[in-house]
Amino acid sequence: MKASVHILAGLLMYLEHFGLNEPPFRITPHPEFFFAGAERGATLDALIYAVLAGEGLVKVVGEVGSGKTMLCRVLVERLPANIDSVYIANPAMKPDELMLMIADDLGLASDATHTSAKVRDLQAALLERFAAGRQVVILIDEAHAMPTASLEAVRLLSNLDHGHHKLLQIVLFGQPELDSRLAQQDLRQLRERVTHAFQLAPLKSDDIEAYIEFRMRAAGYRGPELFQTQALKQIYIESEGLTRRINILADKSLMAAFSRGEHLVNAQHVKAAIKDSGFKSLKKRPMMAWVLFMGVLAGGVGASLIQQPNIKMASAPLAAPAPLQSASSAEVFIPSIKLTELLKNKIAQSRYKFNHAEANHIAIMLLVTDREHSEDLEKYFMQISQLLPKDQLLIYPAEIRGKKGWGLVYGLFTDKASAQVAMLALPDRLKKNKPILRTVAGMRDELWNL
Repeated sequence: MKASVHILAGLLMYLEHFGLNEPPFRITPHPEFFFAGAERGATLDALIYAVLAGEGLVKVVGEVGSGKTMLCRVLVERLPANIDSVYIANPAMKPDELMLMIADDLGLASDATHTSAKVRDLQAALLERFAAGRQVVILIDEAHAMPTASLEAVRLLSNLDHGHHKLLQIVLFGQPELDSRLAQQDLRQLRERVTHAFQLAPLKSDDIEAYIEFRMRAAGYRGPELFQTQALKQIYIESEGLTRRINILADKSLMAAFSRGEHLVNAQHVKAAIKDSGFKSLKKRPMMAWVLFMGVLAGGVGASLIQQPNIKMASAPLAAPAPLQSASSAEVFIPSIKLTELLKNKIAQSRYKFNHAEANHIAIMLLVTDREHSEDLEKYFMQISQLLPKDQLLIYPAEIRGKKGWGLVYGLFTDKASAQVAMLALPDRLKKNKPILRTVAGMRDELWNL
C-alpha cells in the first residue's frame, strides 16, 4: 500500500514539474493523442471512406510500433453511429473460434457446429442489420499472426453480400509479414480481394518535433519547447521513426530531466533513456531501387516530358475507382516486342479499361520507362502489386513527344479530389518519387499501336 502511495506521489510531482495534466507518452493507444501529422490524418480519412464504400477487403501494413493499433482505435471512434464494429486484438485462433468471437461481439446466437453453417447464420443476421440500415465492420489487429485456415475464413466472410452491397467490411492490420503471407499461392484468392491497401510508414526526422510537441500539448503542457534539437535528433535515430519507441524514449528522457530537477530535455537525458531502453535496430527489408520513376527515367524519357499539374490536396473522401471490366483478348493486338504473358495480359486489360472509362476519369501515374525495359517493368509491377491492389494497376504503351515507352498508373478515379486523397494514402516509397495525376483523355492521346 505504501509503495503504491509513493508511486502516485512521484507521478504527481513529475506531472507538476512539467505542468502536465496527464502522462504525455503512454504507449497504450488513447484516441485523444492521435497525431494527424505525417499523413496519419489523410490515411484515417481514406480508411473511413474505404469502410463506408464497402468494397472488398482493406489492408493496413506497418512495422511493430508504427501506430497501427492507435489508427484502428481512432477509426472505430470516427465511424458513423450506424456502423457496428468488431475489434479482434488477437486473431491467432482457429476458424470456428474466430466465428464464435464475431458472433459474440455482435450479440448473435448460433447453434451451428460447422464453419459453413456458422457463416450462414451470420449472413442471416447481417441481412437483418442491412435491412435496418446498419453496417458491420470487422477490424483484425495482428492479422499477420492468423493461421492460414482462419485467413481463408476471412475470405469466406468477405463474400457475404446482398445484391451489389457487401454485408460485412473487413480491415486487416498487420506487420510487413502480412504482405508475405498474402503473397503465398494458397492465399491468392484472399489477396485478390484486397481493394484498398495502406502503408503506415515510420515518422521522418522532420516529423519528430511536431509529434512530441503535439503529445506534450495534448497532455496539458503550455510552456516553451521542452526538447532540445540534439535530443530530438537522438530520439529519431534511436527510434527509427516508430511512434512506440518515440513514446518510450521521450517518457524516459522526461523522467531523467525530472530526476535532476531540470526543465529542458537535452542530449544527456536522451542518452540515459537510450541506455535504459536497449532497443535493437530493425532489420532492413531489402527492396530494389525505384529507378525509372518520374525523376530518373530511362531511355531519355525525362520528367520534363510530363507536366506536373497544380494540385491542391483535398480532404474529400477517397472515391472508388471506376468499375473495371474483364478484357476481351480479341480486341487488342499484342506486339512482337518481347513481353511476358503477364505483361501481355495486363496491357490488354489496361487498354480495354482505358477505352471504356470516361475521358475525365483520373489515374495516378507512378512511373514511365522506355519500351526496351519490359523485363524491368515486370519486376517493378510485381513489387508495386505488393503495396497496391494488382487489379487497379494499369500498364499502357505511352508515346510522349515521339518517345515510345510504358506508363504504369494506379486507379481510375471519378474525380480529381478523390485521386488526390488516394495519392496522399500511397506508401511513402511511392510518394517520394512524386507521382502525378493524369486524365484518361490525356493517356488515350499517348497510346501507340503495339
